[in-house]
Amino acid sequence: MNRETRWWWIRHAPVKNHAGLIYGQQDVPADYTETSTAIAALAGALPEAPVLIASDLRRAADTAAAIAAAGVDWEKSESEAAFREQHFGEWQGLSTSAFAELRDDLPHRGWLAPAFERPPGGESFADVIARVVPAVIHRTAENVGQDIVAVAHAGSIRAAIAYALGMGAEAALALSLDNLSLTRLDHIETNDDAGVWRIVCINRVFG
Repeated sequence: MNRETRWWWIRHAPVKNHAGLIYGQQDVPADYTETSTAIAALAGALPEAPVLIASDLRRAADTAAAIAAAGVDWEKSESEAAFREQHFGEWQGLSTSAFAELRDDLPHRGWLAPAFERPPGGESFADVIARVVPAVIHRTAENVGQDIVAVAHAGSIRAAIAYALGMGAEAALALSLDNLSLTRLDHIETNDDAGVWRIVCINRVFG
């Protein structure tokens, strides 16, 4: 019988104090003043005793703690630096208006830059995919047959979806992911090493 490993990807709570700024991998806090209803509903949708694997950035770790406080008991809890947001290098800390002026208008419809462009001192979205995918493969093998709750960021969740669907990096940037949304990706073992993915939901919003 083929075993299924279920990934429950959650984007962290909103970052309001830095709204309008490019923060990327800056370790900024999330805001929980208006999230109690959404977090309670999200916690109620999760399975019993899942494995937690969260980005090590504060906004993801604190969101995981808020979900636990709403009634979810982790089977085990670990952090994963590979699930961090994209590093925007010298663009981090800029306002979107200052960035638009720097670039002579915003160059991309849904992200700060095309998928293969590296900011000075940073990484491209294609680079994000390249670091997220090996971690997903490793963590799936390590927790085969279990439910994994991964609290992460828009960039890293898009990367996981791109891998599961076999999407190109540029196409994956068209995906919209709200704060505290749920994306469910199930890995099903097959007779070869890769297995197959089943997409249950993307960007399911609660509250």
